[in-house]
Amino acid sequence: MSPLKAVAPDGTFVTGPDTTERLLTPGEVARIFGVDPKTVNRWALTGKIPSVRTPSRQRRYRESDIRALLDAS
Repeated sequence: MSPLKAVAPDGTFVTGPDTTERLLTPGEVARIFGVDPKTVNRWALTGKIPSVRTPSRQRRYRESDIRALLDAS
């Protein structure tokens, strides 16, 4: 994996040399929207919300993407 795209143990996503962004779990996103975590994963599969995969292939959601969706509502 490239050092410019790594998930740190604290849940941040390194996108550049000086840029990190918090990644949210499906459960965290589900609490924000008031839905089940499986619904959040379905939204990602259908392209309704963007997601990234960790090295262990778990789905995570950038906090900035979720904030943008909330602001658009």
